[in-house]
Amino acid sequence: MNLSEKAAYIKGLADGLKLDETKDENKVIKELINIVSDMANRIDEVQQFTAELMDSIEDIDEAVADLEDEVYDDGELCDDECDCCDYDDGDTYYEATCPNCGEVINIEEDLLLMGETKCPNCGEELEFDLSALDDDSCDCCDCSSHDHSEEE
Repeated sequence: MNLSEKAAYIKGLADGLKLDETKDENKVIKELINIVSDMANRIDEVQQFTAELMDSIEDIDEAVADLEDEVYDDGELCDDECDCCDYDDGDTYYEATCPNCGEVINIEEDLLLMGETKCPNCGEELEFDLSALDDDSCDCCDCSSHDHSEEE
C-alpha cells in the first residue's frame, strides 16, 4: 500500500467515526488528515517522477557510453609490439599521454588534427600544437619535400 492509499484509509476510519465537526479538536483532526492526504499524493507524484527520471538517466548514460566507445574507440589497447589491437578501419592512430592523469591514450589522426580533445579517463582538455610540424618534411630523414619512392 502506497502513502496515498494509507492516507485514504485513515480518512475512511475518521469518516467512520462520524466525528462532530462542530468541536474544535475534530476540526483539527480533519484538517490534519487532509494535509496528510495532500502530502502523500505529492510524495507519490515525486516518487513516480523520480523513477521516470532515473530511467531517462540510464538511457542517457548508455548513449554516452556508446558515443565514447565510438569517438575514442580505444578500449583496452596494448603496445604496438603485437598485432592484436590493429585497427582494421584504415585510420591512423597516435599515442598521447595525458599530463593530468598519466593515462596513455590512442587518438585518431583526424581528432589529433582538430588540435584538441578530452582525455577519456579524467576529462582533462588536451591540446595539440601541430604548427611546428612541416608538411614538406618526411619522417625518415631531415630532408624536405622530395620523393622517396625511387629510393626504395
